[in-house]
Amino acid sequence: MIQIRELYGEFRTVVTGQTVDAILPPLVFMFINGTYGLNRAILGSLGLAVLLWVIRILRGQTWYYALGGLGAVALASGLSYVSRSATSYFIPGLISNGTMFLVALTSLALGKPLIALVSHVTRGWPLEWFWRHDVQPAYAEVTWVWGGLFLTRLVVQWGLFVRGDVVGLAWASVLLGWPLTVAVLVFTYLYGIHRLRTLGGPGIDEFRAGKKPPWRGQVKGF
Repeated sequence: MIQIRELYGEFRTVVTGQTVDAILPPLVFMFINGTYGLNRAILGSLGLAVLLWVIRILRGQTWYYALGGLGAVALASGLSYVSRSATSYFIPGLISNGTMFLVALTSLALGKPLIALVSHVTRGWPLEWFWRHDVQPAYAEVTWVWGGLFLTRLVVQWGLFVRGDVVGLAWASVLLGWPLTVAVLVFTYLYGIHRLRTLGGPGIDEFRAGKKPPWRGQVKGF
């Protein structure tokens, strides 16, 4: 039960914070573009992004998710308007996934897994712990999984982009977005904790306290 509550806390922000902001604008763009044309689709998706941002501010919610979404929609809409092509709306997503895939690969090549760096920044745990030989492999393996996620998105969306399939691109951005992200996040947490224990290294609290083996290992957080 404790692990379930911890896991829920890990991805709650992703689901409640980004779901609406990530899903609705591309779907609105797709539906309006198919019925009323590109210009109205741009205005519709951009107007919705602004509305979501204002609602979050008025409700005192986590507004920076909507602000990030607003910036992404503004960029996507601008590209569509300039190119006069609806598929250009999805170029930022292609660039983002391609960039993250390369970043993940580069971090693995350097022996500094991306997920370890992300965990260090978000949790504030000392980098020395992440680079231990009995800790680092867990983060490297999970980084490969995230790299696979970015590559999957890139390959699928690129194929649809080349075909000019606006409807397919919209649905791909939704289905390969937060649902797949949450699934990978769950896997990351469960597999990561398991792998740290099999590696036999100290938990972060034991490392900080300078305890000697045998160690209990990591029991909470990844």
